[in-house]
Amino acid sequence: MRGSRAEKMKFDFSYDPVKVIKAALARGGDFADLYFEDGRSTSIICEDDRIEKVLAGRDRGCGIRVISNFKTYYAYTNDLTESGLLEAAGVVSAAVKEGGDIGDIPLLKKVVSTDFGIRRSPSDVSLKEKIELVDEGNKVARSVDKRITQVKVIYGDAIKEKVVINSIGEWIEETSTSLLYVCQAIASDGDVIQTGYEPVGGAIGLELLYEDTPEAIARMAANRALLMLGARKAPGGRMPVVLSSEAGGTMIHEAVGHGLEADLADEGLSVYSGKIGEKIASELITVVDDATLPHKRGSFFFDGEGTPAQSTVLVENGILKGYMNNRLTAMKSGVESTGNGRRESYHHRPIVRMTNTMITPGKTDPDEIVRSLDNGLFVRRMGGGQVNTVTGDFVFEVTEGYLIENGRMGGPVRGATLTGNGPKILQEIDLVGFDLGYGIGTCGKDGQGVPVADAQPTIRIPDIVVGGDVGSR
Repeated sequence: MRGSRAEKMKFDFSYDPVKVIKAALARGGDFADLYFEDGRSTSIICEDDRIEKVLAGRDRGCGIRVISNFKTYYAYTNDLTESGLLEAAGVVSAAVKEGGDIGDIPLLKKVVSTDFGIRRSPSDVSLKEKIELVDEGNKVARSVDKRITQVKVIYGDAIKEKVVINSIGEWIEETSTSLLYVCQAIASDGDVIQTGYEPVGGAIGLELLYEDTPEAIARMAANRALLMLGARKAPGGRMPVVLSSEAGGTMIHEAVGHGLEADLADEGLSVYSGKIGEKIASELITVVDDATLPHKRGSFFFDGEGTPAQSTVLVENGILKGYMNNRLTAMKSGVESTGNGRRESYHHRPIVRMTNTMITPGKTDPDEIVRSLDNGLFVRRMGGGQVNTVTGDFVFEVTEGYLIENGRMGGPVRGATLTGNGPKILQEIDLVGFDLGYGIGTCGKDGQGVPVADAQPTIRIPDIVVGGDVGSR
């Protein structure tokens, strides 16, 4: 659905925004932009069997940025009058130590589609109904088994109207809608405590909760906690591991994706710095960052700088093809932005961030990958972890794992971790399935959080260190 600026926008542009841009560039600079945002959001949390928090609010403001000599100068304000914006622009300008006149700025206006075809906008659903959705998840999870001792359900939605106007004449408008629903269930039996976690979300409306219902989400979280409660301790040591597509792309996001962000790579803070054109992974591995996928949690039409969303091939058949860039890193390297300049809100400057990052599917039957191993570990769900982008070393928790015994899925195991080195693991992956599964999350970097998705097919790692109980092997 397309419309005119008058139909879409919530901002008063009775003044000339070029005047504000010129004020920001009064003492010079290579580039300037204005980022207007009008956001409405709802957050509901149920914990300890009661609704603990209900927040519904609106935040409007503008961020003003100048790039000069590859440095960023940034200020923001929620005073959207002409005088308020000029004052903020003056603050940014005062920090720039050069001089010069930017000249004329002819504006080319672009109007984009509203969302990815939202069928039930959060603005059309009452707060009462949203609370009921949270309450339903809590009740269902608790009803699954008496060993479910704690349940936490989180609901969040946001609708943002955004405008980007910059010194090269671009005027971009976008509306985005996002939804998140999470259930976490804790099961306990004596001294053993296990957690089940199930999230859904994306650039989508409440129609999502008619596909993945609160009842189904809650049962999955509770049953996962109960399954792990009865699991034996995971064996420890070096062994082959199969990562299921159901695990999402946690490993690709953390152990590989961050290292392919140009700001880290350019500063020598990535193990992949200076390796474009080199073989960094198995020939079976292609890595793509794609913000254009409809309804995925990391998707959008334009990034936080007004650059169109793109699908960027980062690694192709094992060869590093390039990094993710925003305007600043692209200016430094003399390349084009890949549309990865993202920001949490107008309070934040845009930085290089992932969107929907994935290993693309291969050609092998996922069941055949399991049958290929006499013994090993099958990882269905990954948890949190840590990665050192300089060395590529990582450690990840396994929240749902199973033994592979004689080429077949065995019983569940708990307490496993995976420890390894991202580049080494990428080189050693020797089977890639034709399936693809997504995970979702909120990625933190430089004090900002943005919604992301990650994905991978089923893959086989022939040898990796599994943390567990060595004596149980």
